[in-house]
Amino acid sequence: MSAEATDHAALGRRRGLPRIDLRNLRRFSRAALLGPASRGRLPDAIEHVAKVHRAHHPGADLDVLRKAYVLAESSHRGQMRKSGEPYITHPLAVTLILAELGAETTTLTASLLHDTVEDTEVTLEQVGEQFGEEVRYLVDGVTKLEKVDYGAAAEPETFRKMLVATGNDVRVMSIKLADRLHNMRTLGVMRPEKQARIAKVTRDVLIPLAERLGVQALKTELEDLVFAILHPAEYARTRELLLDHARRPDPLARAAEDVRAVLHEAGIAAEVLVRPRHFVSVYRVGIKRGELTGSDLGRLLVLVSEDADCYAVLGELHTCFTPVISEFKDFIAVPKFNLYQSLHTAVAGRDGEVAEVLIRTHQMHRVAEAGVIALGNPYATTTAPHAPLEAAADAPDGERADPTRPGWLSRLLAWQSATPDPDTFWSSLRAELAQDREITVFRADGGTLGLPAGASCVDAAYAQYGEGAHDCIGARVNGRIATLSTVLRDGDMLQLLMARDSRDASSSGPSPEWLDHARTPAARIAISRWLAAHPERQQPPSAATAPAAEPDPAQAGGVGSGTPG
Repeated sequence: MSAEATDHAALGRRRGLPRIDLRNLRRFSRAALLGPASRGRLPDAIEHVAKVHRAHHPGADLDVLRKAYVLAESSHRGQMRKSGEPYITHPLAVTLILAELGAETTTLTASLLHDTVEDTEVTLEQVGEQFGEEVRYLVDGVTKLEKVDYGAAAEPETFRKMLVATGNDVRVMSIKLADRLHNMRTLGVMRPEKQARIAKVTRDVLIPLAERLGVQALKTELEDLVFAILHPAEYARTRELLLDHARRPDPLARAAEDVRAVLHEAGIAAEVLVRPRHFVSVYRVGIKRGELTGSDLGRLLVLVSEDADCYAVLGELHTCFTPVISEFKDFIAVPKFNLYQSLHTAVAGRDGEVAEVLIRTHQMHRVAEAGVIALGNPYATTTAPHAPLEAAADAPDGERADPTRPGWLSRLLAWQSATPDPDTFWSSLRAELAQDREITVFRADGGTLGLPAGASCVDAAYAQYGEGAHDCIGARVNGRIATLSTVLRDGDMLQLLMARDSRDASSSGPSPEWLDHARTPAARIAISRWLAAHPERQQPPSAATAPAAEPDPAQAGGVGSGTPG
């Protein structure tokens, strides 16, 4: 086991994340070599998977997992990984990663079978006949397209296929992320140039997708593994820093004791944990703050039962310690676009050391770690344990209106359908995913938009209305008339003014200057298509990006004045 793999294994245990270590791989390998169990008996190789699965889903049907394992094991028998392990250890490891995150039985069944159609004689029809249409769809979604059929376009077209499949069932991408995580963990057996190529695709595409789906447990480890491959010198320095601080007393441990004492005295039942930062997070904090102290290497995590308890904890911390007000963020009242909810704050303890604190409920913590995987089967008609997430589906929120089809995914699917060329799709996808969605813009109708930092009113219009944004004729930002080129900031209140009658519509439509202000691929592709269909607009009017006078909100379709409360 490499030093990097050992580091990630230790860090994973400290964070409570799933980890496949050498002992598990050897157990999987021995069990695989022994073959399947006798009829009706659970095979030894999936006993651990079944135990973990039952911990999350006590009533789970394990017989379907047994059947899936038997088919996968017999199909992959004789195949070996480059590491020398029997190939069946890979689908087993992927399935264990998902089981640790609480995935339901259908996802685990598809995970065990996810490589059978691609690498064995098993067909999708056989999968469907034996395990049903849901499992068939998930397996098909993660099955790669053949290079012999698609040539150099095989990789981008495979990702296009997966994204389209994810648009109908987010569990497709859950399996793909777990698959890539296990492959990244075992990438050391590949040639350095192949390691770098796979790491770059992971960095550019899969890590941003994990972030957008809220699967932080997978995202953070993928980041560290990519960091070790693409930036070995920086990784080594970060590793030495962590090893050096590990030999000293942990100031966060003492801070955690102080917080426990304060909350106990206040009668608030809470679990207080020290949550170490992962390698990339430590590296980023080092760039931001310079020399790091022990308190910078982690954060305190406070877990409570109810939403109201989160605010009670916050009140006690801000009363009994010195708060750093600039560090306070309320992601409970305003959740992130990827379902994330938590209170963030920072307090100075008795020795002046500042500790960052995350406050959330146990349910929020499950969602923060597992994202969409924490939904269980998001398409089931009723799943009581996840009622809070189902309630979010009714929220008037452009990003979170449907956790199974978030706004960013709908927009991505819309523009990819207008981009048939695989090279253009691939470059646009990477550009889209490279943009950190760092700002939340409040819409005048009560919803929100998640946009990349630097996005303009033009981007917001296409994010909200799609091609209907062609009729945008102006905007108000925080109650004031603004040009469509205006760059939006986090927390801005936005009202888009749209042409609603024939007089306005005849003169509306994007001008070439809009392309200069559009940052998102969705906006740029839609504008370019409209301009190509209307060549007469290639000559820009004198005032393309701003209305000459304030439009009448009644005609423009505005809601209220757009002025914050």
